[in-house]
Parts: sequence; structure tokens; C-alpha cells
Amino acid sequence: MVNHFTYPIKQEHAGLSISDFLKSMGYSRKVIIHLKKTEYGIMVNGTWAYVNHILKSGECLQIKLVEESSSTHILPAPVPFDIIFEDEHILVINKPANTPIHPSMGNHENTLANGVAYYYQNKGIPFVYRCINRLDRDTTGLLIVAKHQLSSCILSDMIKDRTIHREYLALALGKVPEAGTINAPIGRVPGSTIERCIDTINGETALTHYRLVEYKKATDLSLVALTLETGRTHQIRVHMKHIGHPLIGDYLYHPVYSKISRQALHSYCLKFDHPITKTKLCFYAPLPEDMKNCL
Repeated sequence: MVNHFTYPIKQEHAGLSISDFLKSMGYSRKVIIHLKKTEYGIMVNGTWAYVNHILKSGECLQIKLVEESSSTHILPAPVPFDIIFEDEHILVINKPANTPIHPSMGNHENTLANGVAYYYQNKGIPFVYRCINRLDRDTTGLLIVAKHQLSSCILSDMIKDRTIHREYLALALGKVPEAGTINAPIGRVPGSTIERCIDTINGETALTHYRLVEYKKATDLSLVALTLETGRTHQIRVHMKHIGHPLIGDYLYHPVYSKISRQALHSYCLKFDHPITKTKLCFYAPLPEDMKNCL
């Protein structure tokens, strides 16, 4: 996979070295080192250039980002997923339930990573799997996959800076209040590598905002919209249990499967600026059928 980027140098960037200019555009040190090792990876006005070259107004900086190998530890396999958006820089996916994000012990050929690798293998395109945001195995909905090193490092910084905005929909037991914020620290359950709990002594700060979308008296279920200010493991699931409204079908925190066989949680909306074009993007994934059928 080869990507070309062209930067006309304006007066505001005159006097910067190529290295400093690229860093200002979101290039990481690792990506810059990769470009230095790439033939014609960095050029100014059509001529190969060192990264310490001082840029002048009116010059044209040309970058060639080459990736010729695929993820060696991911076996391509026909794992289904829906593509919401794709260009040469990113892939936005609607992940189905029962699909882990990455291979792990006992999950070598049934993950989203296997499915994406298979998708690009069939296109004859080398591809390194770089999933930007994470969802639990049984949480459905929107994910971003970066298609090259540059989009990956920019999007990763955006995750850290919390400029990628996500909204979730969940089905919770009972009538949830109209709106509120849950502020309760989360830590590991002693002796467990997976389960989390409210831990006011050793837990990490966790903030969840929620609002009631709909309450069905007949089923005693609330459809709730949630946004996170922090990204703790199982944050929504632990917080909703904490306020007395656990998510239905949650095998860890409310293992009752009379209505649904997985935790009823869906990544519904993603809003962010495109890492390369800076266009404002907004994507929605409709509520999946198994959650609709519970209401």
C-alpha cells in the first residue's frame, strides 16, 4: 500500500525543519524514521531531502508512505462485518456481536482482525491491522480502523485527547432517571483479570453521562443513551449496575438471558474530524435486531 501526501509550504511554516513540520502535522517519530528509510519518502520540489532541511515559503513537500507487508500474526478468515465508510485512510466498521476485536487465547480465527485481513487479502492489498477504538466481544457497533501509519498515529492522539466522540445505546433493567452523570471510580475485582467493580480506594476515575431515550413499562426496560468522559474497562456495564439498572444479558454483571443472549450495548454514533482531510465526519449504526426485539 502506497500513500502520497503533498504539502505546499506557506509563510507560517517557513523556517521549520521538515522534521518539525511533519510533527506539527501529526507524524510520529516512528513514522518519520520510516520515511527516512523509504526511497523518495521525503522530497522537496521533486528532489530528495533530509529531515533537517529548512522549509521556505512556496516550496512543495512531498511524502511517500509505503507499507509492503501485512500483519504476520493475523490469519485471514471470512469473519463477517459491515463497512459503513472507507477511503484510502480509514475504515469505519459496524461490528457484529460475538466478535472479538483482536486474536487472543482461544480466539485465533474468529475476530474482527481476521475478517479485515481477509477482506484486504482478497483485494490483493497488504494490510496492517490498526483498530483505533475498542469494543467488548459482545458489544456491537461502530469502530475505526486506520489504513496506514499516519492515520493511525493521528487517530491515536485524537483518542488520547478525547476528540473522537462516541455515543452508546443500551437496554437497562427498570426505569432509568431522565438524565444524569455517574461519577464512581472503577477497579479490578480482587482475584479476577476480567471483572471490574466500583472501588473508591484504588479505582481509577470514571465518568459516564446518560439520558433516558425510552422506557417500556410492559418489559420494564429502558433504552438509554450514554457518553463517556473516561474509557475504563466495562465502564458502562459497571456504572449502570452501580445505579441499580444493569444491562440485560450481561454475563458478568447481570447474567439473565431471558430476553437477549449478550450484554445489550451498542456503539451507536461516532463523530470526529478526518485524520487527513480534517473533514467533520458523523456516522450512525442503527440499533441491532436483537436489541430492538427486546423493547
